[in-house]
Amino acid sequence: QPCWSEYLTTRIEQNMIVNCTCPISECRAQPTAAFIYSIVSSKEIIAKYEKALLRGYVECCSNLTWCTNPQGCDQILLKDGLGYGAACSKCSWISCFNCNFPEAHYPANCSHMSHMTCAKCNHGFCWRCLKPWRPTHKDYYNCSAMVSKAAWQEKRFQDYNERCTFHHHAREFAMSLRNRVSSISGMPKIRTLTFVLDACKVLEQARKVLAYSCVYSYYNQNTESMDIMEQQTESLELHTNAL
Repeated sequence: QPCWSEYLTTRIEQNMIVNCTCPISECRAQPTAAFIYSIVSSKEIIAKYEKALLRGYVECCSNLTWCTNPQGCDQILLKDGLGYGAACSKCSWISCFNCNFPEAHYPANCSHMSHMTCAKCNHGFCWRCLKPWRPTHKDYYNCSAMVSKAAWQEKRFQDYNERCTFHHHAREFAMSLRNRVSSISGMPKIRTLTFVLDACKVLEQARKVLAYSCVYSYYNQNTESMDIMEQQTESLELHTNAL
């Protein structure tokens, strides 16, 4: 029993307990949960074991995923088949279910969040794997484009990037404001500030959409629908600034 206890404890601490087999090389038997509970007595180790089981279960289910809030959240989300799901019931964060980007990014699609373009030669590549964006692209790493075109492309990218960054910072301000108002509203003799909190939430969402609208516009500049898109974005930005 001491040997089993040490073996299982090591496997759990190394996050290798899932699909763990008997230490005898010829034996492929897997210890059951009941066996592990009877051998391992440490509550801390058992807690790690249960977390490993839960993590393994979520990873095996295609319709489940973890909340991707970068601030940290252990909530499990049920995918709804769309590009993004309902807000997390624990932290209100909205995750993207189709890619590894940490949040829902409407109206920009998932490819926009991975597609990068060299400002000098206009080569498109995936920032995750650094491979050419299109398998048929034959001239990557060939930076012989005209300087004027490269300069225009770089300026265009900087303009959209600055707008996107501005809206992200403005969104952080709205989140900070909501947190401050929340702490004030909890004090006695202060009238309800629910309407202010609601306004902050709307402001956060609007800034988020405006930020990712910049990404969408950058990659869809020549499409027929861009005139309407730009008009809607301009209207949203006008009302957002007023709010």
